[in-house]
Amino acid sequence: MRRNPIVERGSRNAEQHPRGLFRVSRSTFRVSLFAAVSLAWLSGCSGGARTPLVIYSPHGRDLLTLLERRFEALHPDVDVRWLDMGSQEVYDRLRSERANPQADLWFGGPATIFARGARDSLLEPFRPSWAGAIDPHGRAPGDLYFAAYETPVVLVYAEQAVRPEEAPRDWDDLLDPRWRGKVLIRDPLASGTMRAVWGMIIERGLRATGDTAAGFRWLRRLDAQTKEYVLNGPLLDQKIVRQEGLVTIWDLPDILLTRRDGLRLGYVFPASGTPVIEDAIGVVRGARHRSVAQAFEEYVGGVEAQLLAAREAYRLPGRLDLPLDSLPAWAREVRRAMRVADVDWDVLAERGPDWMRYWDERVRGRGEGS
Repeated sequence: MRRNPIVERGSRNAEQHPRGLFRVSRSTFRVSLFAAVSLAWLSGCSGGARTPLVIYSPHGRDLLTLLERRFEALHPDVDVRWLDMGSQEVYDRLRSERANPQADLWFGGPATIFARGARDSLLEPFRPSWAGAIDPHGRAPGDLYFAAYETPVVLVYAEQAVRPEEAPRDWDDLLDPRWRGKVLIRDPLASGTMRAVWGMIIERGLRATGDTAAGFRWLRRLDAQTKEYVLNGPLLDQKIVRQEGLVTIWDLPDILLTRRDGLRLGYVFPASGTPVIEDAIGVVRGARHRSVAQAFEEYVGGVEAQLLAAREAYRLPGRLDLPLDSLPAWAREVRRAMRVADVDWDVLAERGPDWMRYWDERVRGRGEGS
């Protein structure tokens, strides 16, 4: 892969991604990114230069590189540049840059976080031609974002240490005393995936009892089981493989990519239901290269790109009009085996931020037994 103009290799201030990607530290991000994007934009104004398209995304190197190369092949006058970070971090960056946007496109993350971005005026309307092929709940009011993929969340275990018949089969199994000190969790404050899971746990307790106390009690018990809240998803994978912990919760596409790379991770669809995240895309309000951002969004939801992402990066298409036999075998099996959890995503979008603040202040590190 050619050097990404924004995420430079070899920087002393960069943190090495376990599968080869580098992240820019918080302290240097604004200066380095602003300089990179400004130079790119200025160079794009000169005759014959390629137009930069700056994308903020949690989707990781595999999918982003795949789509970068294919889109640039179709649009040789465009230079796709992406920055990989957690879903919540994307939202926070866009919000801090609202007066002077540095990104053109927000690509990936739960629709619940995109809904907050819409309320904060971080997105601008664009309706791609494939909008009608998306579930109505995956289409934002005012055409501000659309669900490009569906991302299931699964229970994960270290195959070298845990036999399949011993692995957790459902959410409550994570609270079994045998997993105490052996659970690793991606830090929920930075992860849209984990925010969705925490929200599901709290919301199911709310529906059952009329109060959030049951959900937070469950999360306190899980906190007592948890050895560490891990900085990012790839590091979480590595720690499980090294058996620093034995079980975790994470998104299916990342686990399938990790297994393809030879890492020994097993997974289980929770018996009581799997939260399936509507993974969205939208054009940043005030984007310098709006038309190019719209073209990329149009491409991502097209049939060719949806099937490409499914075959090469284990992304479950958001489109409902694709024949089942056009999907790769893994996706057909997921559709067959997965029981989708009943989650009120609108409640999560509205109340999730307050729930997360409460969890961080009152639950994290204060776990309790049964």
